[in-house]
Amino acid sequence: IGEWITPGTRFPLEVARDADVGSNSLLTYQLTSNPFFSLALKERPDGSKQPELVLERALDREKQSSFELVLTAVDGGDPMRTGNVQVRVNVTDLNDNPPVFSKSVYEARVAENLPVGSLVLRVVATDADAGSNGRVSYSFSNVADGVRSLFTVDSDSGEVRTVGALDFEENSKYIFDLEASDGGGFTAHCKAQIDITDENDNSPEITILSLSSPVPEDAPVGTVVALLKVRDRDSGENGQVSCELSGEAPLSIVASSGGSYKVLVLAKALDREEAAFHELVLRAIDGGDPARTGTARIRVTVVDANDNAPVFSQAEYTVRVPEDIPVGSVLITVTATDADEGLYGKVKYS
Repeated sequence: IGEWITPGTRFPLEVARDADVGSNSLLTYQLTSNPFFSLALKERPDGSKQPELVLERALDREKQSSFELVLTAVDGGDPMRTGNVQVRVNVTDLNDNPPVFSKSVYEARVAENLPVGSLVLRVVATDADAGSNGRVSYSFSNVADGVRSLFTVDSDSGEVRTVGALDFEENSKYIFDLEASDGGGFTAHCKAQIDITDENDNSPEITILSLSSPVPEDAPVGTVVALLKVRDRDSGENGQVSCELSGEAPLSIVASSGGSYKVLVLAKALDREEAAFHELVLRAIDGGDPARTGTARIRVTVVDANDNAPVFSQAEYTVRVPEDIPVGSVLITVTATDADEGLYGKVKYS
């Protein structure tokens, strides 16, 4: 009997046979007491009684899927003789129950370097119906293509797995809907929330925003030589960056208040005559474990300033000449040099 059958519906039962005759074969029937069923007797053309099972209440297969009844036939003899038959009523299913998820929101936290194909979470929905009406399949429900490119849901198991590489720096959280459908067309929905945790998978990046080169050798200490931007796309300690200079350059690093900008300034006076240029390497180190580094090479050329006076090869020149030396004769050649270059190093005599 289907659970959708309305109360009052009758179901004919088997008629008993009695080999006696007369009043000894007159039959009546009895049914074990049950609140869902009663017994009715229908008069047949030959005067015998047809037992009928009458449904008294609406059935619910999910509460009780079968009933065991006993139909008893009683003859009219003295003493009475009886015969029994077992009546089993199986309640067939109506798709009157939708799937139900065990949670309204399923949460998971996974690392961004999770291999493709890894299990992220598993959703579970149950359906109280039987057969295909209670068989649940899972799918996405109106999700963006970006979600489908990263995740997949198994229609049978409800397992959500990765199909693409996760990147915390691109998106740190995904929220999307999942659907459970039974064989009769009922559906249920839940949300999946997947938080992506950061891994130290990005090295610091150094960008040279401005570089003052060449630098006059007479530039004062504290002169800004370069403005740099240091960035690490990771978060937390993985994105905390410290900087250091390598190479013997008369420069130092000054951090901005925000920390993402670095200024290279002169830490001591320059001397082009000692070094015409300075090459240094700026290293940025993040706080990850293990740490990742980024580097930038900077070359600073020093231009000359007129900071050197000419110097004679001798402090004093002595020459002895005869008194009758002709006018215009060369008495001596003096030599002076200047450590500066260009016009600053060109010497004139007087």
